[in-house]
Amino acid sequence: MSFPDPNPSTPPAHDHGDSYVFSPDASTQDAAGGDQTAQVQQQMRDIAEVPAVEVITTAAVHLMSAAAVKCGLAEGPDAAELTDLDEARKLITALAGFVTAAAPEIGSQHAGPLRDGLRSLQLAFREASAIPDKPGQGPGEKYTGPVN
Repeated sequence: MSFPDPNPSTPPAHDHGDSYVFSPDASTQDAAGGDQTAQVQQQMRDIAEVPAVEVITTAAVHLMSAAAVKCGLAEGPDAAELTDLDEARKLITALAGFVTAAAPEIGSQHAGPLRDGLRSLQLAFREASAIPDKPGQGPGEKYTGPVN
């Protein structure tokens, strides 16, 4: 009986859709045979030019958007079908921790609107819940304090 190597030199492959793993030593080929190394290097140069505050706020907006959809705030006839409060709770908690940690780095002019959006999501979650959480027990409230 053989067991897999507990410390493989190469991690198992994962399908991450359009995400990239950059290896400066490896040249990757796309389906048409074109070289993607130059494209990845250009993307790295592009992201290097973006200020940290923009990267942080963009990440926060992505979390907010996902949480809003999961709270049932999406537009369209299928909004109710997209509601998933368990997933929304996770996203809101992650957003709360992220915004709390990032606030001193990005300043109040950027953190204020993020906190407002977070609070709106926390309130939307509370309204969407059939059984509301106790004050201080809602998603992200361990980072933000009770929201009412």
